[in-house]
Amino acid sequence: MKALHSRFSLPLALTALLAAGPALAQDNWLTTWMASPQPTWGHELPLPTRIPEALVDSTIRQKLRVSVGGSQVRVVVSNEYGKQPLLIGAARVAASEGARQVLKFGGEEQVSIAPGETRTSDPVALTVPALGDLVVSLYLPQRTPLTTFHWDGKQTALISPGNQVNTQRLEGKEQLEARLFLSDILVDAPRDSRALVVLGDSITDGNGSTLDSNRRWPDFLAQRLASENVAVLNGGISGARLLEDGMGASAQVRFERDVLSKPGVKSVVLMLGINDISWPGTAFAPNTPLPSLDGLIAGYRQLIDQAHRHNLRIIGTTLLPFEGALQGSIIEHYHSAPKEQLRQALNQWIRTSQAFDAVIDFDQLTRDPRYPTRLLPLIDSGDHLHPGDAGNRAMAEGVDLKVLF
Repeated sequence: MKALHSRFSLPLALTALLAAGPALAQDNWLTTWMASPQPTWGHELPLPTRIPEALVDSTIRQKLRVSVGGSQVRVVVSNEYGKQPLLIGAARVAASEGARQVLKFGGEEQVSIAPGETRTSDPVALTVPALGDLVVSLYLPQRTPLTTFHWDGKQTALISPGNQVNTQRLEGKEQLEARLFLSDILVDAPRDSRALVVLGDSITDGNGSTLDSNRRWPDFLAQRLASENVAVLNGGISGARLLEDGMGASAQVRFERDVLSKPGVKSVVLMLGINDISWPGTAFAPNTPLPSLDGLIAGYRQLIDQAHRHNLRIIGTTLLPFEGALQGSIIEHYHSAPKEQLRQALNQWIRTSQAFDAVIDFDQLTRDPRYPTRLLPLIDSGDHLHPGDAGNRAMAEGVDLKVLF
């Protein structure tokens, strides 16, 4: 995979405040939604990107649901993995199907974002309620390779020819399930607001949940916490790993971008490791050996140390059962006895080491008591790896809210 270790720009909060100047010093900018950027890939991975190679003279419309609401909105656009400047010819944001508000960047409606960088829009006076929907439209006037995206968006995005940012209903639209260039939403939130990042893989990203329904387990957790002014940020990347790059940067690489730089974040839930264990010997990593238990523990400890040095609370989760995972798909040998032994040993360390500030035991919550190496059928989406809608709800409802902050 190419360009995973691209340079990161200034943290989003600092970039936004520097760009805005002293007038916003009294505002309380909080990250209320995120989609972790990934680089696109070719044939080195067995799954297709499911997006065009490039767009030209096209409008992208993307819908999303925030956690905490606010009276102003800022939109973050990423060209992190781009090889050329990303030209946004026009951009709009709207609350659900309301009137389109013009997005400006440094006072200009058009913005060119250099390769490897992000840009944060100027504030827009737009009241959005907690758990409210936003629609963001981006116009790409020139040929734009789609190099920065989020693969498993679980929300239908629309692409139409021409500049249609002001159009209520797009004409001639193509549908995708990925996020394109859109990485963060900030709101000017109530003073007591705070954010929690769930740093995870496809189980957090919502693979197995219903499209366009906001039924990932972090979505259900956000519903539980909405009245407390807590934003739950989904830092899941399908195919993400703890130690190595996968279908996105490793946790070691993206921890700064996806956790430490987010305005308002006070806690992080770490739910990674199953792909480190399961990928070796599959089409994802056919020649890669199993990681060692000590290596995985060292990876956890590095992230724990980073969180604590930034005064963040970090909660670990045990890894879900996965016997029978992806059987009958193009991905074979995902589970084996040695992999299961490693998962069990790692879960035991997570439970007993006291390295984390708290632990959420998702293994115990989701396993079948009769066959504890398998997901409970009511939890299972059907692929024996990812929870379905009911499983995602059960995971969120099984979290003791008192351990999060």
